[in-house]
Amino acid sequence: MNKIRKYRIGNPIQTDAVVEKIAIQKGKIPYLKKEEKSFVYQLNAEDRIYGLGENVRGINKRGWIYESNCADQPNHTETQHSLYGAHNFFVVEGKERFGVFIDYPGKLVLDMGYTRMDEIRITPEDWNLDVYIIEGKEILDIIKEFRTMIGRSYIPPKWAFGYTQSRWGYQSEEDIRNVVKGYRENGIPLDNVCMDIDYMERFKDFTINQETFPKFPEFVKEMEKEHIHLVPIIDAGVKIEEGYETYEEGVEKGYFCKEKDGSNFVGAVWPGRVHFPDFLNSNARKWFGHQYKILLDQGIEGFWNDMNEPAIFYSDKNLDAVMKKIKKMDNRDMDMWEVFGFRDLVNGLANNPEDYASIYHNMDGKKVCHDKVHNLYGYNMTRAAGEAFEELEPEKRVLIYSRASYIGMHRYGGTWMGDNQSWWSHLLMNLQMLPSMNMCGFLYTGADLGGFGADTTEDLVLRWMALGVFTPLMRNHAAIGTREQEAYQFIHKEAFKNIIGIRYGLMPYLYSEYMKAALRNEMLFTPLAFAYPKDEQAAKVEDQLLLGESIMIAPVYTQNAEGRYVYLPEKMKLVRMKSMTDIKTEVLEKGHYYVDIALDEVVFFIRPEKIVPYTVGGQYMEEAEKQELKTLDFVTKTAEYELYEDDGYEKDYENPKHYRTIKVEA
Repeated sequence: MNKIRKYRIGNPIQTDAVVEKIAIQKGKIPYLKKEEKSFVYQLNAEDRIYGLGENVRGINKRGWIYESNCADQPNHTETQHSLYGAHNFFVVEGKERFGVFIDYPGKLVLDMGYTRMDEIRITPEDWNLDVYIIEGKEILDIIKEFRTMIGRSYIPPKWAFGYTQSRWGYQSEEDIRNVVKGYRENGIPLDNVCMDIDYMERFKDFTINQETFPKFPEFVKEMEKEHIHLVPIIDAGVKIEEGYETYEEGVEKGYFCKEKDGSNFVGAVWPGRVHFPDFLNSNARKWFGHQYKILLDQGIEGFWNDMNEPAIFYSDKNLDAVMKKIKKMDNRDMDMWEVFGFRDLVNGLANNPEDYASIYHNMDGKKVCHDKVHNLYGYNMTRAAGEAFEELEPEKRVLIYSRASYIGMHRYGGTWMGDNQSWWSHLLMNLQMLPSMNMCGFLYTGADLGGFGADTTEDLVLRWMALGVFTPLMRNHAAIGTREQEAYQFIHKEAFKNIIGIRYGLMPYLYSEYMKAALRNEMLFTPLAFAYPKDEQAAKVEDQLLLGESIMIAPVYTQNAEGRYVYLPEKMKLVRMKSMTDIKTEVLEKGHYYVDIALDEVVFFIRPEKIVPYTVGGQYMEEAEKQELKTLDFVTKTAEYELYEDDGYEKDYENPKHYRTIKVEA
């Protein structure tokens, strides 16, 4: 029996999400009953649903209605139906076990037991799609089949696993120097500083503000001497401005998205009125990707792509229509309904469905309305960069991560989890999103530690750091106007120094597990339910994860908590770290425990007969790599660990020389 079966309905738009060639089957689709408007599956009471990538709510996605529709949505509350990514893969586990991937780039509504608790109902906007049904003995088998089908996950340069400081509001070279100085003087490790839109000349892509960054290539080299990589942001919108080379060339070659009449679509983002590159056109994609060379040539080795759902603050035509309506409402005595109407008019300017419906793409000769391919836009922006890097830097890994994504983008770059808030609930959401993202191929990911929006608290940042120690992207990022939340801004500087130092000390394990997960199409973060399928209690645990083969993490995610309850599905060794030189361990039997966890420590668990390689760390990745390798373990007889080591820059990933076996005997 085939583990993967593919069914085609209508004439789907090709997304390039799947890299394997899979024959199209005829006949009825298993498990999913096709009705007039929807696919339907009947759920039993015990059935659970996993997957859907970047989304709100728990690891088990049952009980809510989701929309696969990339959205510029900074308010990640439980009431949201979609965030920045569109990841149409899920697994049903219960009376039956199967995976479903619906390869469909338009809006897809996934009612996972919301309207009816006993029913999955999946509704596309039209019937032009591919459906993949994946079967396996266990959930992890299904996921591996799917991951193999969609291709290997992106592998960043090794320095990108170092700690990153970011903030919207670093206005100048001096601002960034002060940030680096704050970390170095306090002995807090740091490898990377992100540059938000402030570095640009009036928010124009691939430009540098010459007043605040007057000698940018020299500044990049200055930061290199401090062992700091600068990571600038790139937005999707290109400012409309005569004399701006990227704009003029895009207009000349017809590389921007169009209106139905063939004129260039005009929207607005940070710089005001913009055109949007047509990333679904292979020629436009190549053109835009080669624009990154402007910054690569100045010494930049990494980027983050933003505003690529695409976010639209307003369009010319909608702004004109709204202004006319507002003028008619020029009334100093508005009643409730008029006030609500006024507010809705203004709020409705941003990311308006009418604007998306008026955008057209040239998909290599075929005119396609944006609504049909909305979820491919951010994916193909990052694909543009990834494909260009293969040409411009063929022997070198370049960092790239994106806000918007679709399955397939995972081969070209990573993601961050978008504009979260400084809320304790978002720390938990960060944890719960990790395995769902991994299921869809996104391994290089992480949330804005401490929260992007709103004012954070010192204890929230410390607790979030204790989770961030383990996430591939460990980035502290905050919005302009919020409380400054760099690690050196708080009272407990020593605690921040030690917790971030633990990240660097554990890097031999963290990097090895990332590389093996990427190269073998496996999970990096695994829910207990997947690893202990016969343990009914494990299936109920949604706030603990396995990380790689050896570690279980269980971070604190509630304010003022002095610890937390933990379930051990088997005998494990508790590891309590105050720093890489202050480590205490204790063996605990299978069962339920309340574990005290102080604000200034990191706690995790080692599984039986497993090994965790580590060092004493360092102030930056290169320094940490020079340290002597040691091991933590929970070995009663003898065990082996497969360590992965490479130079972190080159791409000979499969070279057997990168693997080294560590053996421990009790």
